[in-house]
Amino acid sequence: MPRMETAGARAREARDVPKWLWEQVRTDPARAPEHIALAAADVHAPSAARWIAERHGGRTRPPGAHARAAVRRHAHLARAAGAATGLGGWTTMALDLASLAWIQSRMVFFVAAAYGWDPRDPMRPAELLVLQGLYDDPYAARAALDGTGRSIAASYVGSLADRGDGALGRLVRMVGGHAGRRLGGKAIPGFASILNSVTNARETRELGRRAIGFYGGRTA
Repeated sequence: MPRMETAGARAREARDVPKWLWEQVRTDPARAPEHIALAAADVHAPSAARWIAERHGGRTRPPGAHARAAVRRHAHLARAAGAATGLGGWTTMALDLASLAWIQSRMVFFVAAAYGWDPRDPMRPAELLVLQGLYDDPYAARAALDGTGRSIAASYVGSLADRGDGALGRLVRMVGGHAGRRLGGKAIPGFASILNSVTNARETRELGRRAIGFYGGRTA
């Protein structure tokens, strides 16, 4: 029973956006990606460190195997979470995107850990924003996270979705292009569950491939 409870708690931590973070995103939508990246560093980095230590546990497997396992696991979480949040259609669209960003953020920290990079390093959330295509340079992203650089809102001239809803547009930009092109379908209750489950898993796998290429091609 304790193991089941631990597994359930870990799944909730990976899937559910903390209430305090959701309030930050809602009250300061212009910096939603930065808020999520910093929160991911606080919550997911320790989990990633524990996870890779447990997986090593006497077994010798190549780092790529651990990284691919992390991508598969988080793609599954994104599929399940998208199906659940799609039930509300338009009313849960922003929450769906925030949940997807939260899951994807966790995955990146886990992939970094798989390749021997310290998930608690302050550059990890900056690299997350680069991998998501929000910044070109990790150091510029780190400066923005520290409050000394330009935020996503200042540096990105968004699409119609970005101009229509601050939080929604920033989250669309954060989780991938397919999500933005399918906002209409995400607004339809029921149908959105099917659409979310497919596109959320696809975007997560794509980000996972970029993370594997980024961390797997460097020397820790």
